[in-house]
Amino acid sequence: MSTAFIDAHLIAADGALRALFAPHRAARPCPRPPADVAVTALSEAEKRHAGALMRVNHVGEICAQALYTSQALAARLGPGAAVEKEKLARHLEAAGQDETDHLAWCKQRLDELGDRPSLLNPIWFAGAFGLGLLAGRFGKGVSLGFVIETERQVEAHLDSHLGLLPTQDHASRAIVEQMKADEIRHAHEAKRGGGVDLPPPVKGLMRLAAKVMTTVAHRV
Repeated sequence: MSTAFIDAHLIAADGALRALFAPHRAARPCPRPPADVAVTALSEAEKRHAGALMRVNHVGEICAQALYTSQALAARLGPGAAVEKEKLARHLEAAGQDETDHLAWCKQRLDELGDRPSLLNPIWFAGAFGLGLLAGRFGKGVSLGFVIETERQVEAHLDSHLGLLPTQDHASRAIVEQMKADEIRHAHEAKRGGGVDLPPPVKGLMRLAAKVMTTVAHRV
């Protein structure tokens, strides 16, 4: 068993443990509404509604951590030149750092709303980790193509949340808007990096899996 093999698995295990059990620290300040936007108190019903939506977003970021971690692992273990494999893995991990920011921001907002993350986060992480590992096994083009499609679907999902959040919940909206901008950038970077377009059936299965996750996480 090579040192590279062991190191790759240790990095992945560390990423998994941090995503699920460690406090998440953002490298960037949490997005906030402009100073001239009036602060409006939310009703209890509005807080519960916003909390459920931000819980779903938090789950999405747990899944993003799993996807990027597993795809980086697959990149390091796959065939090809060591330098190119490490370059791809580090590209995926850099995108994952943005998702760590998102994770911290969503948790902070959940705390402010008096709500909690999903109780099923370990299950969501495990499922996404398996999907990411599978995508990574098909090589760089498919792995980055999986990133492109994931980020496009997440972009659409976040856009829908901007229409569902209470109008006066400016704090949640600021976070979701920045997350959306980051996801768009990740998709563009993956495209420039050589990501390929996935077959329609694969895209459909990804949408179905996301639908199940968002529906359950909204409540649990």
